[in-house]
Amino acid sequence: MQASLKEGPDIAPIAALIGNPACSHMLMALMAGPALTVTELAAEVGLALPTVSGLLARLERAGLVAVERQGRHRYFRLAGPDVALALEGIMPLAARAGHLRTRPGPREPELRHARSCYDHLAGNLAVKIFDDLMTKHLLDKRGDTLHLTPHGKRFFAKRGIDIDALARGRRPLCRACLDWSERRSHLAGALGAAIFETMLARQWAARVRRSRVVRFAKGGESKIIAWLSE
Repeated sequence: MQASLKEGPDIAPIAALIGNPACSHMLMALMAGPALTVTELAAEVGLALPTVSGLLARLERAGLVAVERQGRHRYFRLAGPDVALALEGIMPLAARAGHLRTRPGPREPELRHARSCYDHLAGNLAVKIFDDLMTKHLLDKRGDTLHLTPHGKRFFAKRGIDIDALARGRRPLCRACLDWSERRSHLAGALGAAIFETMLARQWAARVRRSRVVRFAKGGESKIIAWLSE
């Protein structure tokens, strides 16, 4: 018996929202990590505040964004890592088809070298780190599934990352994320987020405001590489 098209989740409403140019632009702005106000998001898309507020209400109802209220202000962020995961999955497809929103400019080399991908590091440096972790057998890929090896668990535990706590969370511990600019994988998942958080906490790197660019302190890249070395 042929399955009905009505079976299972209906992705059309979500796909339509993500496909809306203004909505997609706002979602990509929120991929940088920090929550943004309606005014900031309106500046991102160049639309009037009432229009942006209406679109954000639709995104919130769809479970794509969440809102936090502080006094008179409302701050919007992605609803969770699963939303970022869906957007990350679309980005390589868009890049492969030639749909690149960013025009070459002063920040383009920086964006390709290191950028935030929601809560983890992406770009050329992130791909190099991923390759190094694989070469050192800290990570192991079996089919489409990425695993942290026993050696990897000991390695990161010595560097202050609580692997057991991360593994108890709802999101995957490790996930290979296809990098849209490099067309190769970087590390996502709870471990990828923990590594990026450590870089920021130790001030080896910092997010650039209103951008996904990640910049490094003097000697920051060398410190990151040394920290991830044996």
